[in-house]
Amino acid sequence: MDRALDQLKADGYPLAEEDVARLSPFVRQHLNVIGTYSFAQPDLGPAGVRKLRDPDEPDWEDDVIL
Repeated sequence: MDRALDQLKADGYPLAEEDVARLSPFVRQHLNVIGTYSFAQPDLGPAGVRKLRDPDEPDWEDDVIL
């Protein structure tokens, strides 16, 4: 998470300290409503980290109709 924040700061993306203080490394995409879990590891390539998504692009979750 620190690497991601460092990259966002280097790219000039505004980060509010009060938002950063509330960040959690826990994600929820692997949980679903029927109680099964998927912990498939993504291919991170030789660097061991993946490229950050564009923070101005909408999340896939924004397209989910509830």
